Amino acid sequence: MSNLSPQTEFDCPITKECGALVQLLQPRERDLGGFSVRRVLPVVGQKMIGPWIFFDHMGPAHFPAGDGINVRPHPHIGIATVTYLFEGEILHRDSLGSLQPIRPGDINLMVAGHGIVHSERERPEITATDHTLHGLQLWLALPEAEEETDPAFYHYPESTVPSVSVGDVPVRVMMGTAYGETSPVKVFADTLYIEAWLKPGQKLTLPDSQERGLYVAKGRLLAGETEIPEFSMAVLSEQQGVIVEALEETRLALIGGEPLGKRFIEWNFVSSRKERIEEAKRDWENSRFPSVPGDEDEYIPLPG
Repeated sequence: MSNLSPQTEFDCPITKECGALVQLLQPRERDLGGFSVRRVLPVVGQKMIGPWIFFDHMGPAHFPAGDGINVRPHPHIGIATVTYLFEGEILHRDSLGSLQPIRPGDINLMVAGHGIVHSERERPEITATDHTLHGLQLWLALPEAEEETDPAFYHYPESTVPSVSVGDVPVRVMMGTAYGETSPVKVFADTLYIEAWLKPGQKLTLPDSQERGLYVAKGRLLAGETEIPEFSMAVLSEQQGVIVEALEETRLALIGGEPLGKRFIEWNFVSSRKERIEEAKRDWENSRFPSVPGDEDEYIPLPG
């Protein structure tokens, strides 16, 4: 998903906690024209968690027939985007020629590297009826040695993403390794991403990682004596054996991994070098990025 504002990082109230909970982030809701997103990362005081530099929870957005997601072609550099839907469908096109519907449970990984352009729209069959879109849009910063890698596109259907029962809690290992399962989704550094569904009263011991962010997409969790409310993210320390308990039916997403060092971010561009972002801005303004086959007639101008 494009960041439609030139401002990527928003102010965010941060609550200092003790023990395993370092910070509690409350996202800002942003209107992207027809639907809203809750932006968790980046915020003032918390730029990244491991390699993760961007975390948007979009929707649920309910569209009447004839309306829907319609994000025109836009560029990225220096990241890999991860799209994961709870409900609905997005039609992904990119400048490599990829054409892929993304459906609930699938993982879409687009590696921008030195530059890629993509659009996110919906098939006519979807927009012809009332429908809902709901999911997560995340960006992974690439290690410095991989920032200018060739762009690539990977699609992982729901059936290829490993699931495991931890006690009686169903868990999906989306990226990285957890609970004895390793995801096939490509990573460029030590990366963790899992999701789990908990019934009221169920507990889950979280996998360890150098850095971790625990997001509550639905419901409420208890970590020690601290409640983690819906639509908030708890930034966790390296403390091992952290246990969370569901206070109601809860869907969580845990992201994490190794820190990659400082990154600059402006609009849809991420790099370890400010001058590289300025170069990308000039390239987009001067039509030096490749076009998207089948979607060449429109584009999102550089903000500002």
